[in-house]
Amino acid sequence: MTTHMIEAGKPATKLRSEALSILLERGLVHQCTDIDALDRTLSAGPITAYAGFDATAASLHVGHLMPLMTMRWLQKLGHRPIVVLGGGTSLIGDPSFRKDARPMLEEQQIAANIASIRRSVERMLDMDGADGALLIDNAEWLNEFRFLEFLRDYGSQFTVNRMMTFDSVKSRLDAQMPLTVLEFCYMMLQAVDFLELAKRQDCVLQVGGSDQWGNIVNGIELGRRDGRKLHGLTVPLLTTASGAKMGKTAAGAVWLHPEHLSPFGFWQFWRNTADADVGRFLRLFTELPLTEVERLAALEGAELNEAKRILATQVTTILHGPEEARAALQQGDALFSGEEELTEPTHTLARSTLAEGLGLLELVVAVGFASSNGEARRLVEGGGVRLNNSIIDDARRRIAIGDLQANERLTVSVGKRRKALVGFE
Repeated sequence: MTTHMIEAGKPATKLRSEALSILLERGLVHQCTDIDALDRTLSAGPITAYAGFDATAASLHVGHLMPLMTMRWLQKLGHRPIVVLGGGTSLIGDPSFRKDARPMLEEQQIAANIASIRRSVERMLDMDGADGALLIDNAEWLNEFRFLEFLRDYGSQFTVNRMMTFDSVKSRLDAQMPLTVLEFCYMMLQAVDFLELAKRQDCVLQVGGSDQWGNIVNGIELGRRDGRKLHGLTVPLLTTASGAKMGKTAAGAVWLHPEHLSPFGFWQFWRNTADADVGRFLRLFTELPLTEVERLAALEGAELNEAKRILATQVTTILHGPEEARAALQQGDALFSGEEELTEPTHTLARSTLAEGLGLLELVVAVGFASSNGEARRLVEGGGVRLNNSIIDDARRRIAIGDLQANERLTVSVGKRRKALVGFE
């Protein structure tokens, strides 16, 4: 199979497809199974593409915006997106590049998570009309399989030799960490998802994170044995310019659902983007023309704050709608000018995190004021972090229940313009 690693904005050949050209220009393509074949398919007429998300939490996080923005662009350019919410695969959990197994979830919790996740997906994609985006639960077909029938029909289509070559498996085994048969079979289930969608919805393209490459390739190979030409495309891992991974830290997840992170907390996260990341994030997470992106990215000094303000407002509009974005902008302008104090929590954490004391460094990362514990440590030791308006310079400080203000809240600030009000439930 021909595979291509893609450098943002620099296709290997001149493309005929507007959709693929735009995805490359915006930096939304990391790998593609066969870019020339996909280009021909996209340019021949509208296609159906899918991205899948397991319901392992009640909300998606900022890392999921990459595949969602890819699906949004595909729809804007005439193609039909399918979002698969994994009611079936969530019973196992994707082991890709994890050091241990995911906690097992009950079907009732998975169903509740799916209902919650739907809200974010429906905000980002057009669900109306005959050509509207589809939301599909893969339990629709996975729950119908009998074990022996599944082994007979699909077990012979996969070899352990091939599966062992994928980095997602090798990384776990190289670390001498156990990999259960249950988890090992996950890539088979995702491959079957692709084939089932090809049969049911004429879906020919799967979009996923870079950690999904092996799973996507398995689906394409399974489709080929069924006489189908399928395509795969991965988006880059979401990192900051410093190389830190975004959106996947349990304590510091930047949630997409407003009940887990308020629209203003979401706006503030983007407003606090590091200078070096502004241009790339404008390209990835907004729909501004690239000429405007280049203009904003070229700003320097205090003027760059206007670009961050625009970035925050644009992304919040896409996810939460224009009214919430305007309200967040007004609150942010007042807060950054020093005219207003926060009255509603911008972040919510589980009260159980205080049971053994929540590390101050973890808290600073959780509210988005640092991308790593190392960066948070430098802020704390430099005297830049305030807890309930008191400077805390002890990086070993742990927050306990007794530190909470009225209504079980905690104020965290870095400098004069970065403030967060954390609620505990």
